[in-house]
Amino acid sequence: MIHNKRPILDGYEQEILELYEDGRLKPTSGKTNYQAIARTTLKKNRKINIRLPENDLIALKQRAARDGIPYQTLIGSILHKYASGFLKEGG
Repeated sequence: MIHNKRPILDGYEQEILELYEDGRLKPTSGKTNYQAIARTTLKKNRKINIRLPENDLIALKQRAARDGIPYQTLIGSILHKYASGFLKEGG
């Protein structure tokens, strides 16, 4: 039996999906700079070491397993969203 699992989306991703499904996304105007996009994409990732509480690491690994991605990819995604301003500190 094949199950069509819909991925778990965070709030930002869910908002984008809803805008797309409602037809409220508009294409950008102007020329796309594919060379700049390619340069950014090809930048090498840097390795870092980080200490995390064991419980946090377990929770991250479980969440990544549910989402079907490697846990290091999940951690990198979270850090990228925070650095890019898409993920805000809770309050």
